[in-house]
Amino acid sequence: MPHLTLEYSANLDGKVDFDGLCRALNQEIAGLPFFEVGAIRVRAFRSVAHAVADMGPLDGFIDMQFRIGTGRSLAEKRIAGDGLFAVASQFVSPLLAEPHFALSLEIREIDPDLSWRKNTMHSRLRNRKVAE
Repeated sequence: MPHLTLEYSANLDGKVDFDGLCRALNQEIAGLPFFEVGAIRVRAFRSVAHAVADMGPLDGFIDMQFRIGTGRSLAEKRIAGDGLFAVASQFVSPLLAEPHFALSLEIREIDPDLSWRKNTMHSRLRNRKVAE
């Protein structure tokens, strides 16, 4: 269950290609051997109401929350986090060169006893792998 959610300040509209960023982050996750492709979700949500730092009109943020199922080692979680943060950092490098931007990532493990899901994509994607 690798689900990556991006929340971003509305003043980044037109400055960041969020569709492209989501696709780049999806590719990063898909390239890791300890996540199943059919479970990947990457989405971005625009925060219209926000107050950032000293509330300057240029101050903006992207906050990434990566929710994963249990069972990965600390090393695997670090590999995933380092990779995702590097992809995002590269993607928004012009913003990181300015003194008005914050980028963050947190990884959270989902308690399997408190998580319910149904996913019909797994069987299709698993069968595709076998056929290749």
